Amino acid sequence: MTPEGRHPKPPLALSPELREAVRRIARTEHLLVAMDFDGTMAPIVGRAQDARPLPRTAAAFAGLAVLPRTTTALISGRALASLREVASPPVDTLLIGSHGAEAWLGPGSTELALDEDQKALLKEVRAELASIVAEAPGTSLEDKPAGVVLHTRLAGDDVAEDAVLAARSVLKDRRGVYLKEGKRVLETSVVNASKGEGVTFLRQATGATAVLFAGDDVTDEDAFGRLEPGDVGVKVGLDFTQAQYRVEAPVHIAELLEALLQARSIAVAEEDPQAASG
Repeated sequence: MTPEGRHPKPPLALSPELREAVRRIARTEHLLVAMDFDGTMAPIVGRAQDARPLPRTAAAFAGLAVLPRTTTALISGRALASLREVASPPVDTLLIGSHGAEAWLGPGSTELALDEDQKALLKEVRAELASIVAEAPGTSLEDKPAGVVLHTRLAGDDVAEDAVLAARSVLKDRRGVYLKEGKRVLETSVVNASKGEGVTFLRQATGATAVLFAGDDVTDEDAFGRLEPGDVGVKVGLDFTQAQYRVEAPVHIAELLEALLQARSIAVAEEDPQAASG
C-alpha cells in the first residue's frame, strides 16, 4: 500500500505504442475487429466446453458490433456450433470456425460439406486417434465437421507428448490429412484451411479498410502473417509472434477492446453524429 493507505494502481497492460495504434485504426473507413476466442477473449480452461468470454471483453466486443462501419468477427479453431455455444457472439458477428474450414456470414450461409472420399478419410483418422487415446490417460477427442482434435490438456506432460508424437507419426504422411499443433492440442482436418485465409476472406467479404486481429496460439500466426500495412495484430502471451504488438494475458484484451470502443465511438461520431447517436 502507498503511504496514504491506498492500493497502488496496477500497471497499464497496453503499451503507449499499442494505444496509439488503436487510436489510428479507429479512424479507418470500415473497421474489421476479428478475434480469436480461446486464450484471447476467454481464459484457457481444462475442459473446452467450460470456456466463456470475460465479461468486460464480451461487453466491449458487443459495443463494437453495433457501431456503424464496424464489423466484428470471431476466427477460431472451434467448430461453429461449439463457438456459438461458448462465445454467445453478438447477433451480427461473423464467424470463422475449424481454422477457416467453416464460415458464417449471416442467414443463408452455406454449410461445410465433405465429399465421400473426405468422409471416408475422416473416419480413418478418427479411428487412428481413438486407438491412441485409449492408451493415453487424460487425452480425449473432439469431433469437428472436417476433422478431429486430440486434446492433451488434462494428461501428464509425458503422456501428452507421447500421444502427439504417435498421432503425428501415423498421420503426417497421410494424403489429404492436414495437421496443426496448438497449445496442448493436435488438430487434424481433411480440409486445408487456416486462420490466415479466414482473415483474407473476411476482409474481402466486408470491404474492410483495416483489420485488428488478436490471438494467442501458434495457429493465430497464420492470421498475423496475412495482416497488411495499416492493420493491427496483437499477440496474447509471451511466445514468439509476427504480431506488431503484445499483451500478457486475456484479461488485457478487455482493456484493448474498451480502448478501441471508446476511440471508434468518437471517430464515428465525428464522421456522422446522427448515425452514432442512433
